[in-house]
Amino acid sequence: MPTATHDATKPTRTPVRMNGVDAPALLATVNAVGAQPDLAAFQFRARGRWLSGTHCETTMHGFSGAGDEHHHVVAYKGAADHPAVLCGADAGPTPTEWLLHALASCLTAGIANIAAVRGIKLNAVESTVEGNIDLRGILGLAKNVRNGYQDIKVSFEIDADATPEQIERIVMQAKARSAVFDCITNGVPISIGVKTPAIA
Repeated sequence: MPTATHDATKPTRTPVRMNGVDAPALLATVNAVGAQPDLAAFQFRARGRWLSGTHCETTMHGFSGAGDEHHHVVAYKGAADHPAVLCGADAGPTPTEWLLHALASCLTAGIANIAAVRGIKLNAVESTVEGNIDLRGILGLAKNVRNGYQDIKVSFEIDADATPEQIERIVMQAKARSAVFDCITNGVPISIGVKTPAIA
């Protein structure tokens, strides 16, 4: 998803493709959505399937947006499981680790997009994301312990043709416009429905 808005995309130069980002196309998207707000409505979908034990697989293929239905070039799949120490078969990262991946990749995509629009060349961007969790919550052993992460720490190491102040501003803008950061820090309403086979 493009991660840029008018407050982040006021180029003082003609935008060009940079850092693997098509900056002209990104700015054209920002302008198109600004002119036609209905184009901004997207729906992403995932379909999960239990395999065995704590091993599950999720497929992400179709989504809607910009007034139409779309598909990824392939149906992407993600596996999740628990490690042996948590009674799983370790056939994939834990769901909570996927959350760290989502946060890191969303912030990093924003950094790449914003840097490209501002004409700043990135040489390397690496992130470390650490989440602390107390299992007493999900195991039902302590009512005052939450099920999820107690805190998450993100740190970046960035090599770019820019000053430390410019890099800091890019990272803060990526944080301000990150969909995943917003979901984690502000929460999002979730509804859960259940379907069961009809009993003859």
